[in-house]
Amino acid sequence: MSDLKLSFNTSPHLRKKDNVSQAMYDVIIALVPISAVAIYIFGVNAVFTIAVCLVTAALTDLGFKKMLGRSNTPFDGSALVTGLLIALCFSVETSWWTLIVATVIGVGVAKELMGGIGWNLFNPALFGRVSGILFAGLFFNQLNVSFAPLGFQAAPVDVVTQGTPLALLKMGAEMPPMAQMFVANQGGGLAEVSPLALLIGAVYLFIRGHIKWHIPVSIIVTVFVIGLIFQGPEMAVYQLLAGGLMLGALYMATDWVTSPVTPKGMLIFGVAIGVLIMVFRLFLSPTEGTAFSILIMNAFVPMIDRFTKRPVFGAVPAAAQATAVSTETANKPA
Repeated sequence: MSDLKLSFNTSPHLRKKDNVSQAMYDVIIALVPISAVAIYIFGVNAVFTIAVCLVTAALTDLGFKKMLGRSNTPFDGSALVTGLLIALCFSVETSWWTLIVATVIGVGVAKELMGGIGWNLFNPALFGRVSGILFAGLFFNQLNVSFAPLGFQAAPVDVVTQGTPLALLKMGAEMPPMAQMFVANQGGGLAEVSPLALLIGAVYLFIRGHIKWHIPVSIIVTVFVIGLIFQGPEMAVYQLLAGGLMLGALYMATDWVTSPVTPKGMLIFGVAIGVLIMVFRLFLSPTEGTAFSILIMNAFVPMIDRFTKRPVFGAVPAAAQATAVSTETANKPA
């Protein structure tokens, strides 16, 4: 017994070799298929859009960390993931200054000013994207006037003059063939060109254990069921393929920091997002509601976690403990 050695350490006692950096680069790998399809369809303009957001994200991350006195970790991948997701939310016709402003807000404000990686309440990429939408009327018009002489596109944008698939769906116009929309379809943001490519990347994340099925499946099923009720089976499928639904359901809503931790909470979170998306799409003026819906539900994640948390082993609920104490007191002899 004298040779027995005990090891004392704090939890967690179950460990994996993966770290934050490896997880972030796995997300980047998962986004390679959709990025490749976008580059194939839009060419050098897609490369330019992605490059602007990636460079801005890296510089913003370094600048804010230096300003806030945090250690610089430029290669942990978190800023690059946010930058790439922001780029995929926009179209190649978006001005470079809009991309920069959205990325600075997403990385600098929504991530670093909120406490850094692991502390943000809202998904940084969606926060930056939505900020671009909300602030457009306030100062983007002035930026467009001021920076118009500096406008730049790597090559002429060759797109068909028509609404995006989601806009066509909103107007009840003729939709592109369903197979084309699923595999590769020109129109909308970079991430809207191929749900198939997004699914391929998501399968990789599932295999790597970075995301679970609860949130994506609950969002997709909810959107389909509501679409089925209000628009019929064909339009319900188009609701899944159009817009940023797949990007949001597979990559944004499943963000580890801004989503619930329990399976029950994930299902509640996903169903609520799906309902909100269809409220935006069917009854409100904006054609797309995925980003707004996820951000709205991000605010409710702490409450969802609180109400769906697992009971601690051996712990007695406060109400039951109070009842037991009162019963014991009442049964004591006078």
